Amino acid sequence: MSNAVIKNIAYATMFIDHFYAVVFLTIVRKCAAAGQETERLMQVYSAGRAVGRISFVLFAFLAAEGFVYTRSKGKYLGRLAMFAVLSEVPFDLAFGNKVIDPSSQNIFFTLFLGVLAMTAWEWSGRNIRMFYQSRHTGDVCWRICVCLIWGVRLGSVALCCAAAYILHTDYKYMGVLLIFTFYVTRRCSLPFRAVPAGIVMLLGIWSANCLRYAGEYSIEYLFRFSLRELYGLFAFVPIALYDGTRGRQLPKAVCYGFYPVHLLVLHGVARLVAGG
Repeated sequence: MSNAVIKNIAYATMFIDHFYAVVFLTIVRKCAAAGQETERLMQVYSAGRAVGRISFVLFAFLAAEGFVYTRSKGKYLGRLAMFAVLSEVPFDLAFGNKVIDPSSQNIFFTLFLGVLAMTAWEWSGRNIRMFYQSRHTGDVCWRICVCLIWGVRLGSVALCCAAAYILHTDYKYMGVLLIFTFYVTRRCSLPFRAVPAGIVMLLGIWSANCLRYAGEYSIEYLFRFSLRELYGLFAFVPIALYDGTRGRQLPKAVCYGFYPVHLLVLHGVARLVAGG
């Protein structure tokens, strides 16, 4: 599969996820308000959201691939930042029914922080290689500089994860770590990419849920609830078939613009279903 095909699968599974999260959930709530049985509807809803777990894994994979092959890291970050801002109102309308909802931020913020972490990691890596190639290898000052750069390298990833959690971005720090995991394991075989990704997905969401819902739910319940993220491992089927080619890509404006536009459309449909 080419990069373009995987991207299309990511968009399709994302649309399915958001359809069930926005429109179908509105139908379920309307049926519940009318006193109708909703158990089967909730089962269908859960199945639709499970399909959606695939989408972010693919987007995380594509973000790491895009970072490696982009001609300009700065422009890449700029596009993500711009669409993070443009997508926030559609995201808040779709998922919070508010024009501005500070309790949650859209996925472009997560992607931006993930790419920012990779940028800082790569920049500091170049400086570390430069110090290793210098004639002062082994000097006290050299060792201090290397330690400081490694501190910046690890600290930058930690800061991006902290920012994702504080800002309540979609998938929080798990999303940043998953993007970063795809980046650092990009030369590994498929099992050595899937296993770390699965661990990050499960433990990242579980720990975030524990931090958020501590005292409301038991740790065991939150762990079982977090297991649904592992449906995202099905994303490794198309990743395994990835041939490294670009394929026929849609214009960047279409690719980036699909996210806010489809959220606005789904929000409008949900309002019609709800009755205005």
